Amino acid sequence: MAFLDENYLLQNETSKVLYESVKDLPILDAHNHGDVKEIVENRGWTDIWQVEAETDHYVWELMRKRGVPEEKITGKASNKEKWMALAEVFPNFVGNPTYEWIHLDLKRRFHIEDVISKYTAEKIWQDTSIALKQQSMKPQELLKSMNVEVMCTTNDITDDLYYHQKAKEKIEGIRILPTWRPDKAMNIEKKGWKEFVIDLGEVTNENVSTFEGFMNALYKTHKKFQELGGVASDHGIYEPISYFVEKEKVKNIYKKAMESKELSAEEIRDFKAYLFIEYGKMNSESNWVMQLHIGAVRDYRDKLYNRLGPDSGGDVSTNIINMAEGLKYFLNEFDEKLKIVLYCLDPSLYPTAATLARAFPNVSLGAPWWFNDSPFGMETYLKYVATVDLLGNLAGMVTDSRKLMSYGSRTEMFRRELSNVVGEMVEKGQIPVREAFNLVRGICYYRPKELFFD
Repeated sequence: MAFLDENYLLQNETSKVLYESVKDLPILDAHNHGDVKEIVENRGWTDIWQVEAETDHYVWELMRKRGVPEEKITGKASNKEKWMALAEVFPNFVGNPTYEWIHLDLKRRFHIEDVISKYTAEKIWQDTSIALKQQSMKPQELLKSMNVEVMCTTNDITDDLYYHQKAKEKIEGIRILPTWRPDKAMNIEKKGWKEFVIDLGEVTNENVSTFEGFMNALYKTHKKFQELGGVASDHGIYEPISYFVEKEKVKNIYKKAMESKELSAEEIRDFKAYLFIEYGKMNSESNWVMQLHIGAVRDYRDKLYNRLGPDSGGDVSTNIINMAEGLKYFLNEFDEKLKIVLYCLDPSLYPTAATLARAFPNVSLGAPWWFNDSPFGMETYLKYVATVDLLGNLAGMVTDSRKLMSYGSRTEMFRRELSNVVGEMVEKGQIPVREAFNLVRGICYYRPKELFFD
């Protein structure tokens, strides 16, 4: 098998046929970090660094591992200097999915077969720079060529959503929907929480000096997202916390925080537990999907965070959390009342997540997330889910991407690995061929369409 040839990841004849049945299905991406302003303005890009690495902390982390100075990653070096530095160390990325994604982008989007190295860096720079001048490589045309039908961007609740409104008015053939992300409102222990709440009050014209005003502001933003087509909320949660808390108690905690007084660990937990339930109520009333991203330890590397801020490559995973206990009250409170999707960063949490989904019909498992969206991670996850929960109930693939160029390659990798896993089951005599076709097509398109968009 040659590098990224037509049989890439497909290890038997059944897998190849299954992949042919799903490779051209439209992309429904229920969670990504797309730049809607970039899409609406449709100006495009000028060089390969912009489209492949300028916003991608996956790439940054690997460059750092190979000793590339920060000046040539996020610093003031020119984009060409950064690309040359990336190309020089790129051969060392083999085995990591980033190596495959970027080469897939070159093959599928630029029709370039060269393998990235210091010897091909200049040629690839020149060839891609020429290609990016074409109208077909502008953001809107690129999304259409990748057959993106719906994409849901994750947005802070204070976002004005101006460009989502423009996308709704001007862009045909692609639904670009905002996803409500209220993490900053919940994280009362974080530096800057009070300033965020004040900003929330200003954008909603609510008096957030009171807890009632704060809750009104949250509801207003939720309604605004819904009016622009929102169908889901995103929640980044280190460890889920849910239990009953009296409203009066939370009002006192809120007042104390707004007065910049120090909160106890118990008060922080009480506040989060209360808001978690309130978020569930809002989503249930709107018939939204509530997506829980669990187990990420954010901004773990202090030096990196202090220099560059969040989303710069300093996050890690942990399994030292009690997910079952933390979700018990929440899941029982919304049993058959709310569509819930669980994403787990640490693979050791899969058994808990899968058994929770098995126990609650309204709970679905999301795609293998973040560090797990590699062929190995996908295979491990899909096989486990199939044996414990129902693979056909998987919520579908999400790109989780910060760059448009990789939507197609990330989706292709998933569809190939899914076809390979299911094809192997067919070859082993575990699944009839007809059911295998229904299964892969359902996971790739019909199941996420039903869950999020119908």
